Amino acid sequence: MSIQATIESKLLEAVEPRYLEVVNESSSHNVPPDSETHFKVVLVADVFASERLVARHRRINRILAAELAGGVHALALHTYTPAEWEARFGAVPESPACLGGGRHG
Repeated sequence: MSIQATIESKLLEAVEPRYLEVVNESSSHNVPPDSETHFKVVLVADVFASERLVARHRRINRILAAELAGGVHALALHTYTPAEWEARFGAVPESPACLGGGRHG
């Protein structure tokens, strides 16, 4: 099973999202072709209603601990309650362009 499929499966089972999108953004980075190292996750779930942003991200990081300890180098998390998602009209911020290994601005 691919890393992307594993991430999707784990999140579907653990969080029961209303909406889930896992995007492999590795091709936008300085990695070999077909890499699975950089992901963006958009997750809308009722369970987030009682959690602040940091708690939501910690929850996801715990669920994906094995992947983060392995080959996943970057994980952009966009976590919303259904009401927050509706207020955003389903729009998610674009990921920033890759600046390459260690270069900043």
